[in-house]
Amino acid sequence: MTVTSSSIIKKLLLIFLITAGLFIARDFLIPLTIGALLATLFLPLSKILEKWKLPKIVALLICLFLLLLFFATIGALIGWQILELANDVDMLKQKSIQALASIQGYILNHAGVSVDKQVQFLIDQQQFALGLIQGMAGSLTSSFAFFALIIVYFVFLLSYRDHIKQFFLKLSSPAQREEMEKVVGGVVNVSQKYFLGLSKMILALWIMYGIGFSALGVKNAVFFAILCGILELAPYIGNIIGVTITVLFSVAQGASFPTLLGIVGLYVVIQLIQGWAIEPFIVGSQVKVNPLFTIVALIIGELLWGLPGIFLAIPLVAMVKIVCDHVESLKPYGFLIGEIKERKK
Repeated sequence: MTVTSSSIIKKLLLIFLITAGLFIARDFLIPLTIGALLATLFLPLSKILEKWKLPKIVALLICLFLLLLFFATIGALIGWQILELANDVDMLKQKSIQALASIQGYILNHAGVSVDKQVQFLIDQQQFALGLIQGMAGSLTSSFAFFALIIVYFVFLLSYRDHIKQFFLKLSSPAQREEMEKVVGGVVNVSQKYFLGLSKMILALWIMYGIGFSALGVKNAVFFAILCGILELAPYIGNIIGVTITVLFSVAQGASFPTLLGIVGLYVVIQLIQGWAIEPFIVGSQVKVNPLFTIVALIIGELLWGLPGIFLAIPLVAMVKIVCDHVESLKPYGFLIGEIKERKK
């Protein structure tokens, strides 16, 4: 066995072990990662407050209050719109009954399945759905525990940031301290810029979708605007899911065909504005990862960590690229996942 093949096997084994570790330890790593990213986002504010001679604990409590206020505001907006949506339950029931009767007639006439068999099938599905709902209700407690863990990690990581930074510096030799400091600073910086830019982009999408849906006469326009904006956290697929849900609910609420066509047209227009104006100027090229590895990161993130993995994939792969760009042996990998620059002729 040659040295080259032995080196390749070691690298593949290392990748396998890292992947397995990420999957096995996902319940521990997901809240820790979210807490760390939120801590980096509030780091500039904490530093500013401390420069104003506020005690560190006071600055930390202000950051925590603002974070909780943000979550509470988003939750209140969504809850308010869900209550508004609940007012249309009777109409949705009537529309669903009409649609069900039409579907039953179609199945009876074209597939020969009797109405009794169809009803029995629906009863079985209802029992399955009931079990699913009970399971979701049972997981509500774990969701609160998950959120509490994120807050705990956020508080302690923001509080011990200097201590953690010194730890990474001590891992490197004195000659490499300066390079390590650049890596740590770059990782924190890309996280801050990405999330701040993403927040501005989502706010712009909320405004555009809100105005567009309201002009089209979509019921509960604010709710669907917020939904489409938040789902933008999952690039390429989130916006499609959001608009699809809006179209389906609009169909259930009896929207006309021109309205449905308008929703799709609005989506296309907003995507063009987002791609050509909002993303380049608001988000910028902070996450310098090419589209191929963006999609690969999303798929791997979903496979390893599920839905949270989709939301965390982009900033994490951007951080990995920064590390690769500063480590000589890893620079080819940073080049591989980075933006493709056209060669000058």
